[in-house]
Amino acid sequence: MSCGNAHDSDCRDILDKVYRYLDGELTETDVAEIRVHLDECSPCLKEYDLDKAIKALVHKHCGCDPVPADLRSKVLARIAEVRAELAD
Repeated sequence: MSCGNAHDSDCRDILDKVYRYLDGELTETDVAEIRVHLDECSPCLKEYDLDKAIKALVHKHCGCDPVPADLRSKVLARIAEVRAELAD
């Protein structure tokens, strides 16, 4: 995905890191990079808001159930596939 505007960080790179950003799994440098990008890129901010809402919904309805170890990687892989399909 690209919004068509020049940024220091590529939109696709930022969106690939969004879930790790939401989970607090990134370095301070990556966090700062994402915040700057989201401040200047409304399409990525909308995608971030959607991802944040999905994460909150899943947590609300599935937060008590144990999650299989490989589920997160499968979900992230599927998200990447859908993003690639939409980019084509």
